[in-house]
Amino acid sequence: MVRGRRHADRHGAFSGNRVSRAIIDIGSNTVRLVLYGGSPRAPVVLFNEKVAATLGREIGETGRLADEAIELAMRALRRFAILLNELDVEHVDVLATAASREASNGGEFLAQVRELGFEPRLLSGEEEAEISAMGVIGAFPGAVGVAADLGGGSLELVRVADDGCSAGFSMPLGTLRLPALVGEDVEAGRIAIGEVIARAGADFPDGETLYLVGGTWRAMAVLAMEQVDYPLTDPHAYCLSGTEAQRLAGRIVRADPAELRRLPRITEMRASNLPLAGVLLEVLLDRLKPQQVVFSSWGLREGMLYSQLTAAAQAQDPLLAGVGEFAMLRGCPPVLAAQVAGWTADVAARMPAGSERVRLAAIMLALASMQIEPNLRVAIGLDWSLQKRWIDITAAERAMMAVAIAANGNSYDLPKGVLDLLSKDEIESAIGWGLAVRLCRRLGARAPKLFQHSSLEISDDATLVLAIEKSHAPLYGLGNEKDLVLLADRLALEPQFRSVNQLRVGNAQIPKPVA
Repeated sequence: MVRGRRHADRHGAFSGNRVSRAIIDIGSNTVRLVLYGGSPRAPVVLFNEKVAATLGREIGETGRLADEAIELAMRALRRFAILLNELDVEHVDVLATAASREASNGGEFLAQVRELGFEPRLLSGEEEAEISAMGVIGAFPGAVGVAADLGGGSLELVRVADDGCSAGFSMPLGTLRLPALVGEDVEAGRIAIGEVIARAGADFPDGETLYLVGGTWRAMAVLAMEQVDYPLTDPHAYCLSGTEAQRLAGRIVRADPAELRRLPRITEMRASNLPLAGVLLEVLLDRLKPQQVVFSSWGLREGMLYSQLTAAAQAQDPLLAGVGEFAMLRGCPPVLAAQVAGWTADVAARMPAGSERVRLAAIMLALASMQIEPNLRVAIGLDWSLQKRWIDITAAERAMMAVAIAANGNSYDLPKGVLDLLSKDEIESAIGWGLAVRLCRRLGARAPKLFQHSSLEISDDATLVLAIEKSHAPLYGLGNEKDLVLLADRLALEPQFRSVNQLRVGNAQIPKPVA
């Protein structure tokens, strides 16, 4: 572990976040450094660098890490050591997986790593499977199914349920091992893969969700998304039915790696690995018969972070934790968003679709987007909602946030692909969320005490009532009148402004604040 020695409270210059954690992942294909900041429950990647050392490339033939691969890995690790020291990162986890544990000279290699000041943890196959499964659990609260983590040296399978996992299975089915196992005969390769899984005793219930973890799987998701012109770009949480996954695997098995290399989001290494990984996926789908397949960008590294949280921190809503930290750094304190959510709650209760947690996340992003220049705020807010990696949110919920952010800017021009993710009720609800936020923020310019002097309610006679105490009644300007009409029209209500002596909520008076 590398310890920081100076300026421990110094803030980094990465998106306003301080680097708080680092993980070095010494894998069979790559050696990677990832720096994390943001909320511990929904960590943000501030820096991610990998070197394709392919440590495991000769283990199948020689049983050793190749000397050239070791030198490439050590060159990367020497660079990482300097970076971590300069950034004063105090908490560094160094994880070594299949190549290091299986090679006869793995111990010698890790001794060199220790000489740099690191404390590498050599994971067993079972530990690797279970930590990766914790990443799936952290990314998908309540997940039930089988996590399949595909690396260069091994494939880990483990069942997740009840926010925990069973004992994992690690098998020599990584992308570096598949060429020798499958060879030129795909059908014989399928049989050989099945025999490896059977010998490991990896038996799971049929019909559950299959969570695919690892860069090669995510490259498959990118291909699937591009084939259907999917409006989102992040493969995390992309979902296919079991039948769709079978069709995808079949297309990839038949694909020409040279053609795959021409695709802009597929690296040369992934393109080379994809066809044989497609054969592996076909075997898994045939054995597990999942109803759906979900691609996860959270795996071993995020599982390590999640497993080290307290139970209370693990129980936090990852969407709200991530969006809350992000919005706070961009001028929207969570308290302000909660006040806006409360002020607009009566309107939200009339909406036919959507959840309160997604509405609160949309409010935070909408308010944060207003700190950006007017010509940029809607476009950037849409990118935040649609393309930034949020945790525990569906594609439709992302689209609802986008529609709300656009409506907050009185804009309704969204790509058709985004709107196609939503039902009519979901679109109307999200527009209502956004117009309610627009009315609130423009009425009081984010002044916190205004929430004590005004209210927005729907009366029994189908009227949308904006009430302001007489002391603050002049705040009701022409722009606010237009905003009230916009929202009321969307709800099919009559707009009404009332100047009152003292606000009432239900039958209870709200006392005026004491000076």
